[in-house]
Amino acid sequence: MDKSKGADTSATANFLKQQLRKALMEQRLAMPDRLARADLLQRVMRIWLVGRPDTVIGAYWPIKGEFDPLPALHRWKEDGELLDEPHRRRIGLPVVDRVHKILTFRAWYPGCPMENDAFNIPKPKDTELIVPTLLFVPCLGYSAGGYRLGYGGGFYDRTLAALEPRPFTVGLGFTNGYIEEFEPEAHDLPLDAILNDNGVVWPAG
Repeated sequence: MDKSKGADTSATANFLKQQLRKALMEQRLAMPDRLARADLLQRVMRIWLVGRPDTVIGAYWPIKGEFDPLPALHRWKEDGELLDEPHRRRIGLPVVDRVHKILTFRAWYPGCPMENDAFNIPKPKDTELIVPTLLFVPCLGYSAGGYRLGYGGGFYDRTLAALEPRPFTVGLGFTNGYIEEFEPEAHDLPLDAILNDNGVVWPAG
């Protein structure tokens, strides 16, 4: 068996994926109606959360034109306080574990102390470590079957493999992030749901 052919195929696939990431990033940053689409996705997200049993939700700090999930989650947290639920709702933002290259989650709330991580992304500073039962993840791209295209760092894949029990995973992205022809790799795990500014993308129907 010629192993060099396999290596060449893998290198080509990685190159094409990087080109796809670049194109999707440029497209997202150039969206003239990104704020209007973000408002629609905020609404979709709030409606989708109604009736969910979760009290600890993990999310992310938006970068590079990503959808910002924090306003909808803060509203979700406030709604729980109004309902006088027995368990306080909490929101977590990721913190990079440099040793194991996975994410842990610290409690976030508006005005909490923040600092930048190794990638210059804001993270909560010295707040409580929490374990989410529901995790919202940003989608640079996504496809049928619930597969997500991220930035290629593998942090979410490693984190999900390490978390026990595995949280319910929900991708968030804009409509134009949909990839018609996308071949997931062997290590790619499908998300449990994907939401965009038009509604629920996955599971379909």
